[in-house]
Amino acid sequence: MTAKSISLVVLLFLPFLAPAQPVDTLSPPKLLTLEDALRVALSENASVQVADREIERTGYARKGTYASLFPQVSGSGSYQRTIKKQVMYMDFDLGGGGSGGSGGGFEVGRWNTWSAGVSASMPLVNAQLWKSLAISDQDVELAVEKARSSRLETVNQVKQAFFACLLAKEAFEVYKSAYENALENCNQIQRRFNAQRASELDLTRAKTTLSNAIPNVYDAESSVLLSLWQLKAVMGVNLDENIDVAGSLGDYADHMLYDLQESGELSLENNSTMRQLAIQAEQLAQAVKAQQYAFLPTLSLSFNYSINAMANDYNFSEYRWSPYSFVGLSLSVPIFSGGQRLNAVRQARVQAQELDIQRADTERQLKISIRGYLNQMETAMKSFSSAQSAAGTAQKAYDIAAKSYDVGRSTLTDLNDAQLALTQSRLAVSQAVYNFVIAKARLEGVLGADFIGEDGSVQLNKTYDNE
Repeated sequence: MTAKSISLVVLLFLPFLAPAQPVDTLSPPKLLTLEDALRVALSENASVQVADREIERTGYARKGTYASLFPQVSGSGSYQRTIKKQVMYMDFDLGGGGSGGSGGGFEVGRWNTWSAGVSASMPLVNAQLWKSLAISDQDVELAVEKARSSRLETVNQVKQAFFACLLAKEAFEVYKSAYENALENCNQIQRRFNAQRASELDLTRAKTTLSNAIPNVYDAESSVLLSLWQLKAVMGVNLDENIDVAGSLGDYADHMLYDLQESGELSLENNSTMRQLAIQAEQLAQAVKAQQYAFLPTLSLSFNYSINAMANDYNFSEYRWSPYSFVGLSLSVPIFSGGQRLNAVRQARVQAQELDIQRADTERQLKISIRGYLNQMETAMKSFSSAQSAAGTAQKAYDIAAKSYDVGRSTLTDLNDAQLALTQSRLAVSQAVYNFVIAKARLEGVLGADFIGEDGSVQLNKTYDNE
């Protein structure tokens, strides 16, 4: 490879010398901080929007349940055309040769029958209905908690995608730096070879090292693009939108000073899964009572008003309308249903027991997750400290190896080994920070601290503007 061919390689890989950008370069990308990405996701993410619609749906369902307490009013109207009239028979003689005891009969009724009316009914005493209203209230509460869970999951996904973008960009910078070092070394060895101060073996090794660095740069650039697409997907924005992430993983290194001694105080009180199970447990307790209330009598009030008219013609102005109305109380006392109500109570109790078992098992699994995330964070903190020290040493070793090679006191193999160690140590620093922030994000998701007010109530209007 001559100096001209090396210059051609530089021109081919000139795009890698600039920070990785999306394919669309007609306009500069919009830089997003983590808070910006979270704010967009909480308004555009599909799962968040569906969860909000579910709250709206359960609200309507609750209103529909409360409507059972109000009078149910309905109107009715009917028309009947008699095809053949009924015949009435009498067991006594009507006189005058009429029908009666002789066995004859006479037709009754008229050809047209019209009726219209209005009826109303409402429950006065219905314990089972009242209990179902309490259950419908908890349906709304459960929907709100599920919406909070969707937001927590969205926040967790956005954080992981955002940090993955930062890691991919830093890996790209590391591999780009390794490529630049390989290119510089190759140029230098080419000059020395031309001056007959370097062997052909050294030049061949330098060319090989340069060629091996190129695929890493390609892979790193591809990882940046893929991570940005993943971030756009979880944010709920168009995949063609030109965005980029701001900052670096180093900005989050300060957060690694985490007091793990406080881990014993971590509580699942705000964990969304546990809160949902608690609401469901309360619902089942109310359901047991509702089934028990099915044994109690119910009292309802009813009212009806109707008018009727019968005629043989269609002269409505001369119809004689006969009103009929009543108001009454209806008492229903359950006596026997073949064990249906009793078995319904037993079924509800078994469901409550199943939920208690599931709740205990879920709590154990979540505690294991918390300990696992804390352990990952502690490991990442130790790895970060070690990787920082190694990176500083590796940089110093590479500088020494480069200068030593210039004066002929070390071999190209020593220089390549130093470059490899520098690349690995720089990647290890970024990986340690990434492992920590990912474990911390997952821990925060399990603890469920977001979207909870000071009074413990769910607040879904958080925008992350001031974070």
